[in-house]
Amino acid sequence: MRRLFPVTYETAAQAPGGGPAGPEGGEVGAAAGAEPAVAPGGPAGAGAGASRDWSLAELAAAYAYPEPGSAAGGPRPWLRANMVSTLDGAAQHEGHSQPISNAADMRIFGTLRALADVIVVGAETVRQEGYRPARARAEFAAARTAAGQGPAPAIAIVTAGLELDFSLPLFTSPLVPTLLLTGAAAAPDRVAAAEKAGARVVVAGEGMGVDPARAVRALAELGHTRLLTEGGPRLLGQLVAGEVLDELCLTVAPMLTAGDAQRIAGGPSVAVPHRFELVSLLEEDGFLFSRYRRS
Repeated sequence: MRRLFPVTYETAAQAPGGGPAGPEGGEVGAAAGAEPAVAPGGPAGAGAGASRDWSLAELAAAYAYPEPGSAAGGPRPWLRANMVSTLDGAAQHEGHSQPISNAADMRIFGTLRALADVIVVGAETVRQEGYRPARARAEFAAARTAAGQGPAPAIAIVTAGLELDFSLPLFTSPLVPTLLLTGAAAAPDRVAAAEKAGARVVVAGEGMGVDPARAVRALAELGHTRLLTEGGPRLLGQLVAGEVLDELCLTVAPMLTAGDAQRIAGGPSVAVPHRFELVSLLEEDGFLFSRYRRS
């Protein structure tokens, strides 16, 4: 793993030619407000341009949530998405994201989960990807305790019809109860079945649908302010359109798949494209791991 952005003297020194020269031949210095060149916890210079294995603690520091801002009623929730895409824009291959991932992507995937209070996911993704409960990880236990978090993040499923298999481990054996975000008009028999299975049903919209802003507020009211969504594309599109997404962690896989796979976000387009700014870029084995925040 190596850091490519923010650019510093150390990252520039690792460029072809070995000198701290920018693209126009000028000297490259640390940008104002840039993150340190050293990967968190690493030796001087080792975490910048040089590629090396990063520990889970270093990844956790690199992907730490921002300090919570204030909002009416308590800390402001922060919603980040974690998605993977090929060079030609495919978010899946044959219906699954695993074929376009790699070991480094999975380490970051696990780290983002370990930092979150709750993982928000669409019902179709739960069905396609065979979602299981988030597990407790000993490497993050002390940090989660210090942050006032439980042993593992809750899974929150966005579902209008609650058409889910309540015999799955996601409902029968989670460390923390699974949450179901649904609308006020959800079928009473499905609500009853979900609650009987041990899930907590949270109304976050009128009618059958879920309102993104109301869902984020409802999760925050339950004490979940560090939010992570893993899609799928339809849910991410709804969150983008609802203007509630604060951050996108996007893995770009050095692969081409062609075909008609979905993009990372689907659904109706927004009236004006939402502008995000790059805050971090890591690389390993040709995979790029970017972080963008709403500007």
